[in-house]
Amino acid sequence: MVHELQEIIKQADINQQKRLKNVLATVVHLKGSSYRKAGVRMLISEDLNSVGAVSGGCVEKEIIHRAKSVFLTNKPKIITYDGRYKLGCEGILYILIEPFFISDDFITSFSSANSKRQTLKIESHFIKEDEAFGDFGSTITFENKELFEFSKTFKSKNKDDGDVFSQILQPNFKLIIIGGEHDAVKLCKIAASLGWEIDVITCAKDSKQIANFPGASDVIGDTPETIQFTNIEENTAIVIMNHSYVQDLKYLVKLSEYKPKYIGVLGAPNRRERLFNELFEFVPDISDVFLDNIYTPAGLHIGAQTPEEIALSIVAEILSVVRKKSPFSLRELNGKIHN
Repeated sequence: MVHELQEIIKQADINQQKRLKNVLATVVHLKGSSYRKAGVRMLISEDLNSVGAVSGGCVEKEIIHRAKSVFLTNKPKIITYDGRYKLGCEGILYILIEPFFISDDFITSFSSANSKRQTLKIESHFIKEDEAFGDFGSTITFENKELFEFSKTFKSKNKDDGDVFSQILQPNFKLIIIGGEHDAVKLCKIAASLGWEIDVITCAKDSKQIANFPGASDVIGDTPETIQFTNIEENTAIVIMNHSYVQDLKYLVKLSEYKPKYIGVLGAPNRRERLFNELFEFVPDISDVFLDNIYTPAGLHIGAQTPEEIALSIVAEILSVVRKKSPFSLRELNGKIHN
């Protein structure tokens, strides 16, 4: 959810430049079930425009209405929203609404942490009551132990009363797309809509520009012989879509040095055995774990035909792998969707 926080901070900065106050609404506790879980946020500006969402739409209108008093008094408060009577979600949301101010120093630290793909820790202090004003507020702590309060009036030091909602935000999920054709563009667009960080590697002889890949963070032209991968970690997926068996094999040989969570390779099922056999020839000591992380043909079997549908099937497969879920229709589920 770092990408949601990034959007909130970006808009908050714009609002401050317009001399508009901001308040931040955070779901800090949940009784029962809800459309989304604790830790979701939305930003409301003084002109009552908003960015972000904490539910499917109904809750947001209520929050905007009840945030007006925070703008007037500059005092944070806790509210509740009972979805049992309004949403059918069988849950009660506890929402902290607090003044939100970001300094230049905070923006610098936040940008640096994101570029280094560091984790963030947010703590929100509150009490489980409805329409309660008090010494509530949130802090964000970076890996270098630097701490910022979201409100000018909230002081977290020696704060030991009430409840605390603590949240660790991992860096955005990273997708590396190897390929520069039409289908790679479609995959980039869909993945970008999920807030993923996307790097694209195209052919060195026919390198593309970042303008060709809406939503990408970086686009380079390179070869499997010269490419130097960085920041390939547990929350990284790679999709190889060169439309060239030889290039696919070369990139897999190169990637055998790393441990991505998912490697998808486009291509027909009947070439999978050949691909694995030749991998063993080039990398005799290749690990079973690496081979298990290769998905070829890439994507879930949902009848996808168009480039957009194939991209959707690949993104869905990546999510199922990183979240350790076996896909099936939710209508077959009894009980809660999320544990």
